[in-house]
Amino acid sequence: MEEHKMPLIGDMFPEMEVQTTMGQMKLPDAFKGKWFILFSHPADFTPVCTTEFYAFQKRYPEFRAMNTELIGLSVDQVFSHIKWAQWIEQNLGLKIEFPIIADTGKVASTLGLIHSSAGSNTVRAVFFVDPTGKIRAILYYPAELGRNFDEFVRMIKAFQIADAHKVAMPANWPNNELIQDRVIVPPATDMATAEKRPQEYDCYDWWFCHKSL
Repeated sequence: MEEHKMPLIGDMFPEMEVQTTMGQMKLPDAFKGKWFILFSHPADFTPVCTTEFYAFQKRYPEFRAMNTELIGLSVDQVFSHIKWAQWIEQNLGLKIEFPIIADTGKVASTLGLIHSSAGSNTVRAVFFVDPTGKIRAILYYPAELGRNFDEFVRMIKAFQIADAHKVAMPANWPNNELIQDRVIVPPATDMATAEKRPQEYDCYDWWFCHKSL
């Protein structure tokens, strides 16, 4: 199978038509005006992936409250996805409410999800896509490492605040070791603004200023 370079942060999400457990969908158009997280997993009916789907579904109402949708993907047939989702509901008591893409390998190849160490399975990749269809972040993990889903919630919250207020978010926001839940003011790009910054904001220096929202 030909491997494609994984799309980069800042690229538009590739247009594609996909078969899912909820029917045919066109991406990214199906989520136009919304954020969405596309996440791939190595295979259905595997223990780490099962814990991940359970974790995503538990947080699905919180994502929806942030205008964010979820869509899964693996190189499995739609029948396998349906049966696995039914197994999760019957045995773990949680209904999977988001679609799962059934891929023959074409989607995985387009997105660069087939890595040499994973054989023919998809790696654990995560794409964060904004309401315009632009890829804002990409994360990927090996098969043996399950993902941190609270971090995905934090990232969506941080992206939305950063976009709305034209600010940057510090490390470990909202629990940053220096400025707690405050946000970073973009550095000045001219002398006059640099000189005014310490009078306008709390600053360590003119290039490192922060504020509350």
